[in-house]
Amino acid sequence: MLGVFPASGGLGGSIVSHLLRIVPADQRPQLAFISRHPERLEDARKQGAVIRQADYDDHASLETAYEGVEVLCLISYASVQNDHRYNSHKRAIEAARRQGVKHIVYSSLGFAGRLESTESVTQVMAAHLRTEQYLREVQAQDSSFSYTIVREGIYSESTPIYTAFFTLSNPFTPIKIPHDGSGPGITWVKRDELGEATALVLNALFFRRSGEYKNRLLLLTGEKEWTLQETVELLGSVTGRTDLRIEEVSVDEYAEQVKGTLVYGGQDYAKKWATAWEGIRRGETAVVTPTLREILGRDPKPFEVTIRQLAKDAQAQK
Repeated sequence: MLGVFPASGGLGGSIVSHLLRIVPADQRPQLAFISRHPERLEDARKQGAVIRQADYDDHASLETAYEGVEVLCLISYASVQNDHRYNSHKRAIEAARRQGVKHIVYSSLGFAGRLESTESVTQVMAAHLRTEQYLREVQAQDSSFSYTIVREGIYSESTPIYTAFFTLSNPFTPIKIPHDGSGPGITWVKRDELGEATALVLNALFFRRSGEYKNRLLLLTGEKEWTLQETVELLGSVTGRTDLRIEEVSVDEYAEQVKGTLVYGGQDYAKKWATAWEGIRRGETAVVTPTLREILGRDPKPFEVTIRQLAKDAQAQK
């Protein structure tokens, strides 16, 4: 079987929808979609997929979640607490291997720069890099196991978290962030195209039995690097706010500005999250690769097209 866990979030839901489109109806019983909210996958069940319940934080549920699964897409645990995040990934990988999973496709993140890089100054990338390294170590010790690491690029839809939670429905200026807006920038990419590409990789590994992606790291990016200044100019254009500008502030001032927005487990992570701008400054999100285009078989959707559509959607909801 081919498994996806967790299968009902943003990226997971996209992967699921594309697998259901790609995989013929008579082969869908070989798809296992695993989520802590299985009720959200009822449509997938009706289309023939197997639906299971499991939760990263319910360790017992992981011990049966992957039964019969040969290839597993493991989507990262959503947490800013790095030790907890990494340990959650490690437990899930260990449970999967005990149940016979032979290949794991891990959804990492598009920080850290070039493919050969195993370092990042950002808080957000720390658990990803540890998980990537753990998969390499497991494979080095067990040749029957293989992996694919997919560094999913920075979502076009995630501009708010890099622009002080700027919204298309309620634009404001100045945008106060610990960055001056100059390059290097970000190779923004539409989330659904990342989901589609990941689904195509999974299909190749399981249904086509292709070895093309085994023990490889893939970096999926957009076709163009956008500085944060260029990003803000585009946001201004689609909202009619030509006065939009970036005001560089200290990390402390940024943290005070978003106080209460990035709180997890009673701890405010705003200062740690601010390391993302240092990663951008160092070029970690500026690398352009052809990999997404090659997997999709077409050019990825341009960032400006996605943003203009998001702006239209925001206006329609007013």
